[in-house]
Amino acid sequence: MTGIGVEAGAQAARSRALAVLRVRGRALGVAVLPAAAEVILLAGAATGHLVGPGWDAARWAVGVLAVLVLLATAGIALVVARARPAMTPTVPVAEESAPDLYRMVRDLAERLAVPAPSAIALTPDCDSWLEDRTHPAHGPPVRTGPGAADLPGEGRRPRRVPAAPVLVIGSPFLWWMRVGELRAVIAPVVAGTGPSAQPDIAAARRFVRGLDATLAVAATPRRGPLARSACAVLGRVARLLLGACREHAAQMERGVAAAAAERAQTVDYGLRIVAQEQVGLAYAGWDRLLTRVALPAWRMGRWPSRLDAGVVAALTELSRRDRLAEGFTSRLGERPACDLLEEPGSVDEATSLLAARLFHGGPAGPRADWAPVDWQSYPEEVVDRTWRADAARLHRVLDSLGPRPARHTAAPTLARILDHLTEPTDPATEPTDPATEPMDPATAPTDPAGPAAIAPGAALVPARIDADTDADTGLTAADDPYEDDDPGTERSALLAAGLSAEVAREENAVPRGATAAGQSPPCTLWDGGALPLVPLQPPRTARELLTDHITAMVCCAAVDTAGAVPALDWLDGPSLLLHGERAADLTPRVLSLIEEGDPGPLRDWLAAAGIRPEKPIRLV
Repeated sequence: MTGIGVEAGAQAARSRALAVLRVRGRALGVAVLPAAAEVILLAGAATGHLVGPGWDAARWAVGVLAVLVLLATAGIALVVARARPAMTPTVPVAEESAPDLYRMVRDLAERLAVPAPSAIALTPDCDSWLEDRTHPAHGPPVRTGPGAADLPGEGRRPRRVPAAPVLVIGSPFLWWMRVGELRAVIAPVVAGTGPSAQPDIAAARRFVRGLDATLAVAATPRRGPLARSACAVLGRVARLLLGACREHAAQMERGVAAAAAERAQTVDYGLRIVAQEQVGLAYAGWDRLLTRVALPAWRMGRWPSRLDAGVVAALTELSRRDRLAEGFTSRLGERPACDLLEEPGSVDEATSLLAARLFHGGPAGPRADWAPVDWQSYPEEVVDRTWRADAARLHRVLDSLGPRPARHTAAPTLARILDHLTEPTDPATEPTDPATEPMDPATAPTDPAGPAAIAPGAALVPARIDADTDADTGLTAADDPYEDDDPGTERSALLAAGLSAEVAREENAVPRGATAAGQSPPCTLWDGGALPLVPLQPPRTARELLTDHITAMVCCAAVDTAGAVPALDWLDGPSLLLHGERAADLTPRVLSLIEEGDPGPLRDWLAAAGIRPEKPIRLV
């Protein structure tokens, strides 16, 4: 059998593909029913059987309905055929830049007796798949038939030949896996080109992708009422057809996957079992690297340019710490799969930039406020700058809460933060902070130019209309992503609310996904939509923000007064090296200050580390 072999999974996939095509056929049959009825009425009039005023009126009514339905059907079919299917953002790998990789994939396809993928692309994710990019809207690459260049006449378009799907490989696999492991992992993926070449399966996939793209077209905002009505009808029809063929399409894809797995069993089966362990390990290291290491850099306007090389360091560190990962580092003596690339550094940089754009929403290219950073410069360019930026924001918000206490100097100090968040045990004896001390209405100043009116940055604290509604955002307490169920003491809750408002204001002021010229780039990789497409983490809560800012303040004090240095931990991200060792057990002490207003554990930790909280720190 052509292109489908004898696998039971492929036979099941073809039967499901025929079911999807039958849904399309039924839809077309329903669309031509009014036209068929009109043909019957006209034939009856021609033969003299269906005559009379009633039949004439029926012929006019059915004829008008048939024309409208046929026009609508033609329009919907045109949109389904021409709508641009979604395409995964990837980094294309040309054959000239990776001849060994293309040679390995072609040899693998030859062993599996399936068509070789038409191209190879990389994605910043731990996954691999085949993607059909033969739709005309995707443009190049276009494969031309043999002798197309010899056709007479200038300006003639080359003859399009059906192309095999594109093989998309997760970039972390290339850097962490060995060559044999990568071949074993992608063998079932490459084997999927066989069922994909079956005409019925290919036609069913094109139909489903067209309906999905039609839904995206229908969801595009329109201004005119006529356009909105047309899009509503278009979306309703597309959803109806998708609902009718959804189950068949899902079973078809399962059958294709089963057929590919069955065909690939004869190639590196034993090695594939070992390689699957590396897939899980790579996924864990990649996720940790993005959330703990890359995300702080992206927030500072820096994007690590060697993320794939970093995942090797992260997994090596994991194997050193975790006894479950022992033995994995012994593989590092074998040839890594990234050696199949001619210039792995440039490919790593391109995938790192794409990861920043997908997971954080960064600009499409480097610019003044969006620059690459290497791992050697990470502690200075990212860790130290992040700490000092957070410390500066913390003091700026604290200044907005009221005038500075007289016992604190104008320079920023950690002692001021500790005193502000300390919960007094006896208000009659404990010193109070004028920023939070309530004033007696009888002695309160009536001058509108008093301290409350001239407090610098007072607008940083979000005002509340009532107990449930935020005047600055219009969100209720249940909808506010920064709202915390248990913010701690009253003072920490007020400071956390100010930090949340300030961080939200700064994030809204920075345009996402703009180019250096300030304009959004053309949507060549994905159809419009808000960036990031795949956010790594939900917005931080108010308590998390306050904890991060106080921790940054402590780290700044340690660097400026105790000789500590910022460092990078491959698994935990920014870290503090104190006396040559990584500082530990800091977060529980900060939480004790925030939640209970007790600075004792943190002061003891500072004293043991030789950090002087009363000394000024550098914010910039």
